[in-house]
Amino acid sequence: MTIETAMTPMDEETDIPRENGESTTVESTDDLPAPYGGYRVSASHYEPARVPQEVSRFAGDPESLRVGSPGKVGVLQLTFSRNDRGTELTKHYQKSPLQIMRPLYFDPLRPDMPYTMLMTAGGGLVSGDRHRTDVICGPDSAAHLTTQAFTKVYRMEIGYAAATTNLTIEAGAFVEFLPDPVIPFADSRYYQRTAVVLDPTATLIAGETVYAGRLARDERHVFDVYASDFEVRRPDGTIVALDRVRLCPKDTEVNGLAVLGGFDVLAMLYVLTPLIAATELADRLHSALSEAYGTDLLFGVSVLPGESGVWLRMLGNDTILIARASVLAAGFVHELLTGNPAPASRKC
Repeated sequence: MTIETAMTPMDEETDIPRENGESTTVESTDDLPAPYGGYRVSASHYEPARVPQEVSRFAGDPESLRVGSPGKVGVLQLTFSRNDRGTELTKHYQKSPLQIMRPLYFDPLRPDMPYTMLMTAGGGLVSGDRHRTDVICGPDSAAHLTTQAFTKVYRMEIGYAAATTNLTIEAGAFVEFLPDPVIPFADSRYYQRTAVVLDPTATLIAGETVYAGRLARDERHVFDVYASDFEVRRPDGTIVALDRVRLCPKDTEVNGLAVLGGFDVLAMLYVLTPLIAATELADRLHSALSEAYGTDLLFGVSVLPGESGVWLRMLGNDTILIARASVLAAGFVHELLTGNPAPASRKC
């Protein structure tokens, strides 16, 4: 699990044009018929551009509903724009099971900043599910995105589930993307990709947390695979950072050094901003966590390539402690960059 400054070369695949004129790659162009929803329900749109081999080896359609069937594909498209009143949601498309709650303006210190809850109508992800979320944050906008609950990934006999989130953050925007943790159940296979296009003058605070399984049932590391890619690029395509997580506990040891070290919870925080020097941000964030949790938490803070920001990794067994530490870290950065404390979170 490392931060990389260059993309790993992809296998030769078919280029499919996207709505914004860019191209992506997909494993197959054998799309299902799209009688409704247009391009949004074609496989070239909802399938990840590239699925890691650790996950794709499980490819196959379950005996119940195959990939692309009604209810298996969730699509969410949001655009936030700045106006005289602040930031507002100006474009919105949703296809169940993905949906949102009405954006809320509950922070009295940031009345211009909407807080938006990303939701799914289902209880979790099952084999063949494909979710895609596209969010555009226009110039000088401010937005906070989170989820309504943990992402539960259920047991699978055939196939896998995948979720893609694309964030486009334009000049001067300030965006927080802090979803709840992922819980991979026994025998589950899951791939998530977060792809960010970040203007050099914009700020992103993003988080990711994964559990070893249903810890209350003593279910630890019995999923088939959890794979995650978090990548940030500039508008010209220049890669800023790439963080890859590949956990395959049935194939390789995940509890050793440089992996999970025997812990149950892995949490990350990524902060990319031009508002403060990366070295200063790393030092101050490390000091804040050390003062609050001392030796109760195993964590590290490092500077991202090119002084573009910092990243934080935390390991622990206490889920409540990790949640509080994640909220503290994100809140500390929020206050440091905006001058205002973050509003109280109902999640810890």
